[in-house]
Amino acid sequence: MLLVIRSLFIAVLCVSLNGASLAGEKGRAKGETGRGLLGMSQEQQIKLAISAAPPHIAKEASVKLAGEDGKLIEVRKGTNGFSCVPTVNNRPDPDPMCFDAAVGQWVDALQADAPKPTNAVPGISYMARGGFHWEKDGKVLMKQEPGAKLVKEPAHWMLMWPFESKTSGLPTLPNQSGVWIMFDGTPYAHLMVYQDPMNMKDRK
Repeated sequence: MLLVIRSLFIAVLCVSLNGASLAGEKGRAKGETGRGLLGMSQEQQIKLAISAAPPHIAKEASVKLAGEDGKLIEVRKGTNGFSCVPTVNNRPDPDPMCFDAAVGQWVDALQADAPKPTNAVPGISYMARGGFHWEKDGKVLMKQEPGAKLVKEPAHWMLMWPFESKTSGLPTLPNQSGVWIMFDGTPYAHLMVYQDPMNMKDRK
């Protein structure tokens, strides 16, 4: 198993270096939309949402926008199993994300404070405009704490599956390779790949 994980790391690292330039932070306020979305029309929000993924994914993805009660409403029906939202962490600089059904389960579990994610298979998520996470004392935090620093992430994609540094040897902080494990040591650990999804080729 260790050999398989290391092989995966090498493959991902090569892809990352060739094309490089969720999901990170927990704690979006219920009932709020991103401040960066204020004044945007529905059409503009849809365009922002699908900007998170490669065109061949975005063009067939569904789009969900927050209603007045903060709950997501599907405003565009998709056909490929991916969903896109215009913001994740409710910040002035929007951080749209496109994700598959498995990541949808992962996010739902995180927002519900479930002990662990419920997805039974790996999920993939794209954030071509980047995202944010909190760091403190050389660690990435799942939520804000006093003294923590908000870090802006570059364009990236994520693999939502329980990676861990002890068995894989992968780093737990952003680094020159662009590949690292976020939330290491928790059930919500996942693989971050700092690679612009817009530079990813269509493998169909």
